[in-house]
Amino acid sequence: MVRTLITGGSGMVGAALKRVYPEGIYVSSRDFDLRIAAQTEGMFAEYAPDQVIHLAAKVGGIQANMDNLGDFYRENILINSNVLEAARKYEAKKVVSMLSTCIYPDKVTYPLTEEQIHNGPPHSSNYAYAYAKRMLDIQSKAYRDQYGCNFITVVPNNLFGENDNYDLNDSHVMPAIMHKMFLAEQNKEDVTLWGDGSPLREFTYSFDLANILLFLLDFYDGEEPLNVGNTGEHSIKEVAELIAKYMNFSGTIVWDTDKPSGQYRKPSDNSKLIQIGWRPEMYTNFEKAIEKSCKWFIENYPNVRGGM
Repeated sequence: MVRTLITGGSGMVGAALKRVYPEGIYVSSRDFDLRIAAQTEGMFAEYAPDQVIHLAAKVGGIQANMDNLGDFYRENILINSNVLEAARKYEAKKVVSMLSTCIYPDKVTYPLTEEQIHNGPPHSSNYAYAYAKRMLDIQSKAYRDQYGCNFITVVPNNLFGENDNYDLNDSHVMPAIMHKMFLAEQNKEDVTLWGDGSPLREFTYSFDLANILLFLLDFYDGEEPLNVGNTGEHSIKEVAELIAKYMNFSGTIVWDTDKPSGQYRKPSDNSKLIQIGWRPEMYTNFEKAIEKSCKWFIENYPNVRGGM
């Protein structure tokens, strides 16, 4: 039986993987501190994995990134370097590492294609984290060239799903709206959201990404990173209205147009993933995925990340 080690196993994507691939070996920071080389090597010595899905990272919202630039860079460099080096030393046959859409240059033409990743500096708000993720791609390529390691990297877009981070001060748009509407409904209040709701964004359900990672373990061995997100676009207004529907929110959504709406579109190109054999219809229906995510939040609150 193939032994597959999943780092970052307690996060949103790790939790989704555990549901669709229970035979995997799931580890988190509670088990091993991957910033420490000896602990990382101890993990590989203990489990002797044939293949690795590397999800572990030090992550945070924009404010946390801006306040801790050095920490985000150093800790992610350590985690990634230790995991890839241990995978090499213990002869893992394949490693799939997850990057982030923030690695793309700040000034770029759309749609985002993989060839653009290193064509300019990332956005200044989280440049340290973004560069650390870019170096994960570079180290994967370098180990392929020097040692013949089958290390690949993937780039998701905006992820959502069960077991997300719902901290109102440090979460992404979809879990933040869920949490706000849940509390507002309890208190019979309205919800105020920034901008006019017109910007379009791409979203990928965590279970879809889990299945894509497993698909790529079998069907992709290339050195170039792959965009793996669902490229269907949805307005923030549509997202908010769907969340309101499935959070049973009876109040009013107030759009604060004095606040910025953000960039209108950030489309990406996943045609290389499609060429490998993943089919667009394999992505979960967007509304159904939101319904499942809201149902999970309601059933598990307050025992969710950032729930109190």
